[in-house]
Amino acid sequence: MKIQAFVHEGLGNSSYLVELPGQRAAIVDPDRSVARYLAAAEDRGLAISHVLETHLHADFITGAHELFAASAANILASATAELRLPHVALRHGQSMDLDGLRIEVLASPGHTPEHIAYVLRDANGPPALFSGGSLMAGGAARTDLIAPEQTEALTHAQFRTIHSAFSSLPDETILFPTHGGGSFCAAGAGGERTSTLALERATNPLLAMHDEDEFVQWFPTTFPAAPRYFFKLRPINQRGPQLSRQISPPAELEPAAFQIATGTAVVIDVRPQVEFMAGHVPGALSNTFRDAFATWLGWLVPLDTPLLFVLGPEPRQRVLDECLLVGQERFVGVLHGGMDAWRAAGLPLADAGLADARTARGELLDGALALDVREPDEFATGHIEGALNIPLGSLQEQLARLDPLRPVVTYCGHGERSASALSILQGAGFGELHNLNGGIDAWKEASYRVVAD
Repeated sequence: MKIQAFVHEGLGNSSYLVELPGQRAAIVDPDRSVARYLAAAEDRGLAISHVLETHLHADFITGAHELFAASAANILASATAELRLPHVALRHGQSMDLDGLRIEVLASPGHTPEHIAYVLRDANGPPALFSGGSLMAGGAARTDLIAPEQTEALTHAQFRTIHSAFSSLPDETILFPTHGGGSFCAAGAGGERTSTLALERATNPLLAMHDEDEFVQWFPTTFPAAPRYFFKLRPINQRGPQLSRQISPPAELEPAAFQIATGTAVVIDVRPQVEFMAGHVPGALSNTFRDAFATWLGWLVPLDTPLLFVLGPEPRQRVLDECLLVGQERFVGVLHGGMDAWRAAGLPLADAGLADARTARGELLDGALALDVREPDEFATGHIEGALNIPLGSLQEQLARLDPLRPVVTYCGHGERSASALSILQGAGFGELHNLNGGIDAWKEASYRVVAD
């Protein structure tokens, strides 16, 4: 069985192309950026005949609709997902032929109520288990993304799934999860993307817990903060997202027209934070284009917000694809000529301080506040003494905790999240702002004091 993985490092997720007999292919849990699946299939001389969905995704827009439109692939999904796209509705215990490859359906609720897993078998190797978020290398996916009142029941279901749903499968079964390390859907995941049931049975700490009530009390406490957009995408995936070709691309706007558009749209500046600090459109949100770009865009900007873009060297389409991945579709315009054109037009320019560790330390000694925008577990491992920890995803709701007249030094792990934080503070009217270039790592390299909780 030939299986090709496609990893989105920012989301911490994997999707898979499975080669089927008769020059066919199945795609498991595809995201909306389907060009890579289509290209991989074409390179191998394969036609995509099936799309397998393990659950209704919360962290990305599914690519099932796109693949259905591009290749007329059959979509397979849980009957209880009540998917509104044309699909084959599957139930626990069902077995079917997939162009000559046998597939079995296993109910695996917990991460979501409708969750199913797929076991694919051929005569030439061990079974392949596509487990979605029901079991991952070193962990399992979180159970709190439906509604607070459902978390306890889903956590009970997750316990039973990881202990019994796959118990009849042999040790040599290869595990191909969708969620993994780096995913905000993941809990306790390790660094590996794939595994075997033998390894998980021997090392996965969740499988070592045999008291269900204890598990239900403990497991939800391990979840990281959930990006706000996670609670918006599930119904979009259920009804079927609109096709990318139906979404209007952004216009190329000259600086004057771009400035007018800022009255009703949010400016997303995707350039590196060094360039942002040196000069940017007033009110712009800094979100450097990197692996985590889509996650932070979805977290910080509400869906259906009109968007303007200030680009750097990255291809425009790559930026738009990442936006589409998290449901951002209202593209207004791109600044034609970038910030050079904005400066040449003599339009207002905002800037901010980019501080090395020595400069940041001086600002703090002079009374500035150190604002650490990392997650609490990161903060606990080591932070600047006296720093206030407000994770970036919570900053907009907690601005009242800060004095807008007090200088602030923002920092994170490397500088990108804290640049976003600085831009939020600047947009809210805060005054003297500095971003610690290189983040806490730069502070440590300068041998300045770090304290741990």
